[in-house]
Amino acid sequence: MCEGCRSLPASHPGFMSIDDETGIRFLSHQHPREPQLFSVVRQACVRSLSCEVCPGREGPIFFGDEQHGFVFSHTFFIKDSLARGFQRWYSIVMVAMDRIYLINSWPFLLRHLKLTIQSLQSTALKVFDSEQGVCPQRAVRMNSAFSPAVFPHQRSGNAARSLTSLTEHPNLWASLHSSFSWLLKACGSRLTEKLLEGAPTEDTLVLIERQTEQEEEMSCWEGAEGASSKSRHQSVNELGHDFLCDDTKLEEIPGPKFRSLRHLRQVLGVADFRQLAWHVLMGNQVIWRGAHPGLIQSAFIVLKSLLPVGCVRSVPYSGQYEEAYKCNFLGLSPDVPIPAHVSSSEFSVLVDVSIERNCQISAVGDEDICSLYQFTMSSANPQPTDRGPTLLNKLEVALSNENLSVDVVSHCLLCLKEECMNKVKVLFKFSKVDGRGREDTQKVLALLGATGPGEEDNVRLLKFWMTGLSKTYKSHLMTAVRGGERSPSQ
Repeated sequence: MCEGCRSLPASHPGFMSIDDETGIRFLSHQHPREPQLFSVVRQACVRSLSCEVCPGREGPIFFGDEQHGFVFSHTFFIKDSLARGFQRWYSIVMVAMDRIYLINSWPFLLRHLKLTIQSLQSTALKVFDSEQGVCPQRAVRMNSAFSPAVFPHQRSGNAARSLTSLTEHPNLWASLHSSFSWLLKACGSRLTEKLLEGAPTEDTLVLIERQTEQEEEMSCWEGAEGASSKSRHQSVNELGHDFLCDDTKLEEIPGPKFRSLRHLRQVLGVADFRQLAWHVLMGNQVIWRGAHPGLIQSAFIVLKSLLPVGCVRSVPYSGQYEEAYKCNFLGLSPDVPIPAHVSSSEFSVLVDVSIERNCQISAVGDEDICSLYQFTMSSANPQPTDRGPTLLNKLEVALSNENLSVDVVSHCLLCLKEECMNKVKVLFKFSKVDGRGREDTQKVLALLGATGPGEEDNVRLLKFWMTGLSKTYKSHLMTAVRGGERSPSQ
């Protein structure tokens, strides 16, 4: 190997830099250690200096394919007083298998590689000028005899010079290693990959809207005039407390608690659980009354998973009754009376939680809720076990299948909810946006599979879930419809 092709001596171990943040190691050596990588890099180098040439021969170019990788190459000239034409051709290449990544990195790579190339060219130019001042090569070549016999001897005596010799920079390769290591790290850090799984769900949109409303409300409290700082501080604290209580995770609740829908079903029994789940899905008010807020809150967290986020209005624990229009999940202390109109209403269900006699809570584990508490369910509308919406029937099949883990059941419920929300969107478009008649709506319901067994419950569920659609979706749909109505006249 000639000096022009050699970077490091054969005995040199190479250079290595370690990124403390990520643990990535950047290695520099004469040849790649991996045979497959060596083949890819060699082909990229040969193509960058032969057939892949940009206009003017100097500048950046992009080429490659899926099999051999994609290459960003920047070719440039370095002054050499002993070379033919007084310059040598070099290229800096960057190889990657990700075409999009390399194309998106083009401006960044071009900007920083130009700085490196300009530094090399300016340093080599100084060496070239100094050598020409001592012994001008142009005059020597013009005065030398040129013949077929002399030409091979001239070529053999004009060996290629290394880049270190052209720049007279003894630590050139260490400097380039540092520069390229930083370039690879910075180029990878500036781009982040995001996994998009389609359009955001209705639950995501509703959560974003609620967060925005909370922030606006809190900013209004902070900027309200005429209100004392103490009252504002209390209002913000109350809002934050309600928000945290409503979004507490099961793991954060101390003491006995329900861990999943399957656990709740095992504790209440199949019949009572089905009746309770039916009331939840229909949008009726679900009231739990007992002395342990943590247990009631865990029940609400589990039951709320049956509904879209937009259909949930929860008061985790209160010292007084709240009307159904304020909340469909209500937790009450044991001494709170239930109004007569609520007890006789078919649109509510009450679960009384009482502690078993001679039972010490601290002595019983979380798994033994049945031995700790007694649950009494009452409603003016006891739901027959052979009726119910399709979603509830499918969910009970999954819950009763012990071969399915809790996580699998959760994903199954998520799929069932998304399927149902798609039907809700279609029904909303027909009935609310387009204003279709009853006959057309019935045809749509039949098309959606909402008719047949449990038809009344299916329709009622869809209409209730319609209230959980996000404002963003409703506004977008109305805007699209109005735009479609205006376009023919235009």
